[in-house]
Amino acid sequence: MTDLLFYVFSALTVGSALGVVLNKNAVIAALSFLLSLVGVAGLFLTLDALLLAVLTVLVYAGAVVALFLFITMLLDMQGGVPKPFRRATLVASATGAILLAVGLVSFHTQIQSLAKPMQPLTGAAASFTDLKTYGATLFTSYLLPVQIVGFLLLIAMLGVIVLSKRFPGMEDVK
Repeated sequence: MTDLLFYVFSALTVGSALGVVLNKNAVIAALSFLLSLVGVAGLFLTLDALLLAVLTVLVYAGAVVALFLFITMLLDMQGGVPKPFRRATLVASATGAILLAVGLVSFHTQIQSLAKPMQPLTGAAASFTDLKTYGATLFTSYLLPVQIVGFLLLIAMLGVIVLSKRFPGMEDVK
């Protein structure tokens, strides 16, 4: 049963993620992103990681997707004429392709390591089963990554504010 759920949630996640990338309508892409996050939450549930599943639904599906939809509707995005390729576009595309290749190699390596029988959790990994210990470890040992993520979210929020601000005399002629 767990294997079947894993495949169902995996297919939902991958299919929805492809919908995010391939869809030209921003609202439908955001809703596909929501479905992808639900699939990821289901995968966490199959791994008995209830906390991660709930946090994924609450934080990402609830807050981030709602923010994406709000921004999309606020900016009133209308597609338009595609911009021509520039050097920066090509460099970004090549960087993305390299990162995708690294991710695929890493995924392949992880799949091979999962084929081995799993060992029971011991030491520090076993202490993550308690929520209080998890929170204490997150805000002591992993404080820097948490701060970096918070800083990136702050930058994203400031970017949204700048993008949504209307400057007089700079309006696009429609």
